[in-house]
Amino acid sequence: MKTINRAVRSPGGLSIRLDVRAFVVVLLLLAAALTASVVLIGTGDFPIPAADVLRTLFGQGNEGQEFIVNELRLPRVLVGLLVGASLGLGGALFQSISRNPLGSPDVLGLGQGATAGALTMIVLFSGDANQVALGALVGGLVTGLAIYVLAWKRGVHGYRLVLVGIGVSAIVTAVNGYLLTKSDIVDAARAVVWMTGSLDGRDWDQVWPLLGLCAVLVPLALCNARGLRMMEMGDDVSYALGVRVERVRLLLMVAAVLLTASATAAAGPVSFVALTAPQLARRLTRSPGPNLLPSLCMGAALLVTADWLSQRAFGAEQLPVGVVTGVLGGVYLLWLLVTERRAGRI
Repeated sequence: MKTINRAVRSPGGLSIRLDVRAFVVVLLLLAAALTASVVLIGTGDFPIPAADVLRTLFGQGNEGQEFIVNELRLPRVLVGLLVGASLGLGGALFQSISRNPLGSPDVLGLGQGATAGALTMIVLFSGDANQVALGALVGGLVTGLAIYVLAWKRGVHGYRLVLVGIGVSAIVTAVNGYLLTKSDIVDAARAVVWMTGSLDGRDWDQVWPLLGLCAVLVPLALCNARGLRMMEMGDDVSYALGVRVERVRLLLMVAAVLLTASATAAAGPVSFVALTAPQLARRLTRSPGPNLLPSLCMGAALLVTADWLSQRAFGAEQLPVGVVTGVLGGVYLLWLLVTERRAGRI
């Protein structure tokens, strides 16, 4: 399918450029994410057919199905969709701002910063689940602020942002190792489970805060997509086209940090989704620019599919979803390196 751009005009005279291929990709990814979600809700010790899952979601199931679907499994799936969407969108924002496919939260150290905040609450304060989530959110925000300040030099530019992020990531990783050595065996085991990244035991308490943040941050990011696309041509060109570069960059970096930190707070540091989702979305759409909405949908589809694989293969408590995404992400990186080498780019 070739990339086809069409102008859609509203009765009021508003004109919107529509990339037909990207639109189709978004619809297919949404369908894949929703299909995987229905299958995932029906998976478990008490399997439920997909048709019964749909009937239960529309209020026509029996009492047992209503309890299993609405109280036990639906919150976990919603957290998976929201976490995947947040990581996919956050990764697309960082990669576009840095103009580097490696400029994702995994590489820049935001996940490690959130982990440091969570470990602080677990090891030093023996915090409960809500306090650990708050610590992860604060740790991610502090790390993002530190990276921005250290990378600032008459503006924030791509390679400097990535290099500073790698340095901060190394420092925070060392801090995390120190915190683990200072904890007792119970807290250390609890911390290691959280650091793996898992959706096990997630309920409505994790859904609502994450949904509220996404309801604010996703429209904010999408509304600034045009400015972000202009910025990929360079700051000088963007200024000439009327884009307030530093304002847009700071606003979108804050949004990306909040998305990543809140996702980590809800499910732990789920690896590689923020790195791979934007690149896979770009290859499907074959469209230049940040591809924010396709990356969001790709992240959601990837995470719920990985969670289904983890439950189907080993059981929900035996293989956390972070292990599956790590394996899939590692395979993707190896494939990418081989492809780039054959093309003579590395």
